[in-house]
Amino acid sequence: MRRSGEIRCMRSPPDPALLRAVAAELKARRAALGLNQEALAFAAGVDRTFVARLETCSTSPSLGTLFRLSTGLETDPGELVSAIAKRYRKEHRAAVVLDSLQDAPKKTTLGSKKPSG
Repeated sequence: MRRSGEIRCMRSPPDPALLRAVAAELKARRAALGLNQEALAFAAGVDRTFVARLETCSTSPSLGTLFRLSTGLETDPGELVSAIAKRYRKEHRAAVVLDSLQDAPKKTTLGSKKPSG
């Protein structure tokens, strides 16, 4: 039962391009440091399965978790967010191009016959 004046937040579905950007950046930085998921999780104070879920695009991190992950990845939180944003822009552009290609009308190939009717 909601109380009077209580604000209720509705979560929107996660952006797949953003999830892919987070996953790719975490994997790349973890690999560059020679860390496995367990070592990153320990250094960041999160569960190993959470790191795995981030890297498989199954969930998105909170701002606080991004800060903890940046500590585990030995980087500044702003640098991590900036790198994720850069990857996101690439992922988003790629998704837009792919969507436009999928929505484009199908062209007949040379030598194919059009159905009579």
